[in-house]
Amino acid sequence: MKKVRQLKTIIGPALAVDVVTIAAINGKLSVLLLKTKDPEAGKNWVLPGGFVGLQETLDQTAQRVLCEKTNIRINYLEQLFTFGDVDRDTRGRVVSTSYFALVDHRKFNLLTTSAYSKIEWFPVLKLPVIGYDNEKIIKKAIIRVRNKIGYSNISCHLLPKEFTLTQLQEIYEAVLNRKLDKRNFRRKILNLGIIKEAGGKKYLAANRPAGMYKFVSKKYQEVELL
Repeated sequence: MKKVRQLKTIIGPALAVDVVTIAAINGKLSVLLLKTKDPEAGKNWVLPGGFVGLQETLDQTAQRVLCEKTNIRINYLEQLFTFGDVDRDTRGRVVSTSYFALVDHRKFNLLTTSAYSKIEWFPVLKLPVIGYDNEKIIKKAIIRVRNKIGYSNISCHLLPKEFTLTQLQEIYEAVLNRKLDKRNFRRKILNLGIIKEAGGKKYLAANRPAGMYKFVSKKYQEVELL
């Protein structure tokens, strides 16, 4: 009789994703958090996250989770790091691949599910009590974005389609958490050739007009700015 090979069931850690959604709001770098009703998380604030579906890639899960739990559909999503501490989740053994997303917060009407009581933006320098190891994930994401904004054009995902040079500088200052010299910043950004005049004017305080600009391309590009 032919011997039938038996397959052993593989039981291992659950695989999840967590998404750090980042925006610049009122001159401050901010992240989007959900107030969970789950007593296992202490009913604290948490990142949008969820388990990976059997027929999904990690990227697809991150996109789905963000849409389902925040009503945000984003253009820029980047894998950040995998967090696998044994005790990182009180519900059991969960390994999470984290992502960060950059958004113009004015484009979206935030909505969440019945599993959460609130959804809010928080400045990264004034975070509430956060569940699980999500604060650790946020800190790593902020470091990545602060480093990356100095050598790439990712700032385009934090701005509206058309913007003033002042608005652009405010984005950089919010991300870096420091002031930049106006003259040097404008000279460098214009010499890079990554933005161009959009036409039209925006009237600021004292009815002073400011020229409007837009990015030549939102495709990822490495540049030497800072």
